[in-house]
Amino acid sequence: MRVALVTESFLPDVNGVAHSVVRAAEHLMRRGHQPMVIAPQPPPAVRDARVDVPYEVVRIASLPMPGYPQIRLGLPTPTMTGALKAHGTDVVHLASPFFLGAWGAAAAKSLKLPAVAVYQTDVAAYARAYKVGMTEGAAWRWIRTVHNSAARTLVPSTESGAALGAHGVERIHLWRRGVDDVQFHPSRRSAGLRRALAPNGEVVVGFVGRLAVEKQVDLLEEVSRLPGVRLVIVGDGPAGPALRKALPRATFLGVRRGLQLARIYASLDIFAHTGPYETFGQAVQEAMASGLPVVAPRAGGPVDLVTHGRTGYLVPPFQVKGFTDAVRDLAADASKRAMFGAAGRIAIAGRSWSAVGEELIGHYEAVCGDSVMAVAA
Repeated sequence: MRVALVTESFLPDVNGVAHSVVRAAEHLMRRGHQPMVIAPQPPPAVRDARVDVPYEVVRIASLPMPGYPQIRLGLPTPTMTGALKAHGTDVVHLASPFFLGAWGAAAAKSLKLPAVAVYQTDVAAYARAYKVGMTEGAAWRWIRTVHNSAARTLVPSTESGAALGAHGVERIHLWRRGVDDVQFHPSRRSAGLRRALAPNGEVVVGFVGRLAVEKQVDLLEEVSRLPGVRLVIVGDGPAGPALRKALPRATFLGVRRGLQLARIYASLDIFAHTGPYETFGQAVQEAMASGLPVVAPRAGGPVDLVTHGRTGYLVPPFQVKGFTDAVRDLAADASKRAMFGAAGRIAIAGRSWSAVGEELIGHYEAVCGDSVMAVAA
């Protein structure tokens, strides 16, 4: 099967959309399929960065998103249709479609190719947070138009599915994200790293993700001041400078990847995820694979991932007190941390990228079969 993955973000970007596209393409290659990625041209500063992947990557001319220039908006060009024709595409995978994904959907329709749309970013929340010249209502209308042009929409969580259904999106199917449960593992815990992060034996609380307004990392300000607690922030983004001022007691490690990131996860004691707009929450799942108790908002993807009182705590979104109280409770009870962490590790069993990759191929085969039947009719 020849699969074109049209994505709003790709390497060298570090985010959930880019990561899931890489994982999907890797699985397709392993199973003998032929993926091709179509993505926006990265910003000039990283345009020459080497992206070493064993499949074709087609770059589309792009412009920076107003208010968040790190995100590139792919422009409508004939390159899209030409690439699909040259590739001999059988099915189009629209990863978090909004700008470039809309042109991908149009190109698929013009070529009579089936398309699967993967909902992964709460674009309406972005429109509200970054004031990109589009109201939240307009964003939802555009989401509905783009997703309903696809044969089916795959959502990562039940809350995402409910939100899309309430706004008129049809043909919704649940497709969760995978996790590398070998890389992210409690055995990666490092005594040396812990001594560097918490020289006085503090309980280490960590956040991993983009430092952006919608992630609400500043809700951890009181956590950073709890006695015997050290707050560690992993990641970078446009809100980084403001957060360094707002959280002067926190340790900022910048972007970390691979085994280095896995060691950091496993060397934490508590994982705190503050973002209320997560359609899934990949960092939450990686933390659970690393054997950590999780504190997260009772909103979006984490509602499906975290079992309150068993693998962590779900707290009211947007409120400082809930995060502070939950972290204080866990920081005071090592046995509870261990119990929640062990339960979290068990909960992610069966969620490997290979398993969810097979589910994805099943969705491709279903829409291809529907397309063939439609033509025959």
